[in-house]
Amino acid sequence: MKNFRQQQHRPKKNTLVIGRKAVTEAMQTGKQLERIYLQSTVHGEAIDEIKKLAEKTQTPINKVPVEKLNNFNVSNHEGCVALIAKVQYQDLQDVISFVVEKGETPLFLILDGITDIRNIGGIARSAYCFGVNAIIIPDKGVGALNEDALLTSAGALEEIAVCRVNSLMKTVDDLHLNGIKVYASEMKAEKKTYETNFAEPCAIVMGGEEKGIYPALLKICDGQFQIPMTGDFDSLNVSVATGIILYEVMKQRSVS
Repeated sequence: MKNFRQQQHRPKKNTLVIGRKAVTEAMQTGKQLERIYLQSTVHGEAIDEIKKLAEKTQTPINKVPVEKLNNFNVSNHEGCVALIAKVQYQDLQDVISFVVEKGETPLFLILDGITDIRNIGGIARSAYCFGVNAIIIPDKGVGALNEDALLTSAGALEEIAVCRVNSLMKTVDDLHLNGIKVYASEMKAEKKTYETNFAEPCAIVMGGEEKGIYPALLKICDGQFQIPMTGDFDSLNVSVATGIILYEVMKQRSVS
C-alpha cells in the first residue's frame, strides 16, 4: 500500500532570505515573508529591529535551535533565515470593501489553531469551490502556507484571498463593525448547521482538531452550530467538516 503521508521538503534557496540585514531590508521594502526563523540564543539591536518589523508586518517568528537553521543548508545565516511568502496576503478591510462594492454577500472562513498543512490545503479547495471571499488566519499557531500547502490545495491558495491577522479576537470585532456575523463550528453546540442563518453576511470559525476553538474566541461569536451525525464518532476531520458546512452555506444562499 502506498504511504499517503506527505513528505516535508527542504525549501529551495531562492525561496529564502538569509541573514539579519537581508531579512530587515526585505520587510522594509514590502516583501512578504511567510515566517522568520530566529536562533533562540541571538540578541542585539539588529534582532530587536527584526522583531519590531515582524510585528508591524504581522510576520510570524519561530525561535529555533541553530540546528534548524543549519538544516536549510545555507552559510552565514547569522542566526536568522526567513521564508518568502508563497501566498500574497491581503488586508481584510480591503477585501470586505471589495466584496461589498461588488454587491456580494460576504462569506469568510476563520482558521483557529489548524496546523496540518494537508487540512489547510483541503480547506482552501472547498473554500474556493463554495465561494468563500477570503480565508483568515492568525500570524501564529497555524501551519505555514508553504509549497506543500499549495500543492495540497491544488492551487486554490493562489486563487483565493488570504488575510493574515495578529489577533482573531480583534478580527471578530472588525467583522462585527462591518455588519458580518461570526459563527463557530462546535461539536457540542445545540443548533445544527441547517438551523443557522448562513444566508446573511457571515464568517465561520473552524478550530484545530485537538484543541478546537480558543474559548475566549468562541465566547464572542454570534452563535455556535454542529454538523448532525448519526454515528457516535468523536468528530469529523476539519477539512471534511469545512466542506460540509460550506455546502450548507451555498445551499441556503441559492434559495434565499
